[in-house]
Amino acid sequence: MKVKILEKKENKLLRRLEVIFEVQHENGGGTPPRSKVREEIAKKLKKERDVVFLKKFITKTGLNVSVGRANIYDSVDSARAIEPEYIIMRNTAEKGEEI
Repeated sequence: MKVKILEKKENKLLRRLEVIFEVQHENGGGTPPRSKVREEIAKKLKKERDVVFLKKFITKTGLNVSVGRANIYDSVDSARAIEPEYIIMRNTAEKGEEI
């Protein structure tokens, strides 16, 4: 899986970095899980995985490419104060994590 950051925008008011990204899947392996995508984005931006929240993640029909939006916060507390509960659950539910 290859992650490419297409656009970065700093939102100082909400203390976060907003990114648009593209993920190329490996040899038709299907859409990767959100947890793996979060890890790859965190590595690429040199941040902790806990502060990366995928807002949107959609696979383009007939292609091995997904596009999405993510918010990367300064801290977990900032994310908890701003992100809706369903986004937090969607990004942490796969491993039963608590944030």
